[in-house]
Amino acid sequence: MQVNGMAGKQHSSLALITSLFFLWGFMTVLNDVLIPHLKELFVLSYAESLLVQMAFFGAYFSGSLLYYLISITSGDPINRIGYKNGIVAGLLLAMLGSALFYPATIIHAYWFYLVALYVLGLGFTVLQIAANPFVAIIGPPESASGRLNFTQGFNSLGTTLGPLVGGWLIFKYFAGDEAVKYPYLFFALVMLTLAVVFMRSSLPAFKNTEHMEKGLAVLRFPQLRYGIIAIFFYVGAEVVIGSLLISLLALDEVAGLSELQAKTYLSLYWGGAMIGRFAGAVMLSGGKGHKVRQLAAVLAGGFLLVFAINYIGGSLTAAQVWPYLLFLVLNMAAFLAGHGRAGRTLGIFSLIIILLLAMVILLQGPWALWPVVAIGLFNSIMWPNIFTISIHGLGKYTSQGSALLVMAIVGGALIPVAQGLVADAGATAANPDAGLKLSFVVPLVSYVYLAYYGFKAGRWLTDQTAST
Repeated sequence: MQVNGMAGKQHSSLALITSLFFLWGFMTVLNDVLIPHLKELFVLSYAESLLVQMAFFGAYFSGSLLYYLISITSGDPINRIGYKNGIVAGLLLAMLGSALFYPATIIHAYWFYLVALYVLGLGFTVLQIAANPFVAIIGPPESASGRLNFTQGFNSLGTTLGPLVGGWLIFKYFAGDEAVKYPYLFFALVMLTLAVVFMRSSLPAFKNTEHMEKGLAVLRFPQLRYGIIAIFFYVGAEVVIGSLLISLLALDEVAGLSELQAKTYLSLYWGGAMIGRFAGAVMLSGGKGHKVRQLAAVLAGGFLLVFAINYIGGSLTAAQVWPYLLFLVLNMAAFLAGHGRAGRTLGIFSLIIILLLAMVILLQGPWALWPVVAIGLFNSIMWPNIFTISIHGLGKYTSQGSALLVMAIVGGALIPVAQGLVADAGATAANPDAGLKLSFVVPLVSYVYLAYYGFKAGRWLTDQTAST
């Protein structure tokens, strides 16, 4: 890997790249607000409304597949042009997708919204392929998971703010098509501005000049092969829980909340991912020190930030949120039990989520509400840990492996539709929401595999090290 001008620039480069993680986190989670909005606007079923996620995350699959096919036949594009130019290309494509929302509102056609989301997803695909490995390779391998948890923490800050801002715009300030026309036009201008900033920046090139075999050589790494499946299940499970959380909390047997009220808990769900990722940056960054104190400080500080964001918005009080503190304590205990090892921590967190989803399915009221909200805390480290485990030791195949991992984000398109079909299958004429709670068995199955992957990851990496 050839690095141009790397000395003294790691921190400034990491800061610049972190802005992207915030942006695509903010915009991705807006889909969770778009789904109930478009469901009502176009009178859609659950499965039809969740085509929003199929269009958006389906772009990750088709875009990454195309990238991979090009890389194994003609050479890796990002290896040739560098990660910096790859990021610029992704921003410009995402800008186009965001701008397409404007004509979609003029035409007032659901299919055009799906086209705009697909193009936006293609742009984010290129950004993901370039930005995630950039963060991993910008410093020592042993702290790669910590760095990616840190940048993903800002991604989760975006997902925390997204439901609040999006909910305010879509459910309160605007109405109908107007709710998305101007916000997405604004996002297009933001992405154009960022593209110019990146073009003019001194970001390291990270071009790979090594000869790389064409074909499927990258798939000989077991951590990548199984990691592709892990990304598929993780993204699908995380997305579908966020997508249906507002609908779940609207059930009388859970909370009976309006869409505007439920967006606060959606913000807590995504805010938990932010808290956990910053905690993961501490616990998974390598080295020694007073990590217990640091972990406690990060969890407390993250919670106060998420609470303050919602409190200032007038949607949350201390009396409402105290049960969440119990899950923060559980999260801290799980981190300590992981002993700073990415795979072990992933496995432990997955087992906890399996328990939380069982509570959502079987229980009612607050006993179902708080477990589903707390899942965000334990989802937190999954993407960074799976990604860094999967590309560990890939060397010249890193961006090719990254493309395959991003392709697996298609789980965010398929698993939500699968759960939507399960929810619709349980519906009755008297109660169209009768199958919704039981449908959460779909993501539960996903976390069973993630637990397996987490606990097996350490053995794969040890075997690979021994063979080199």
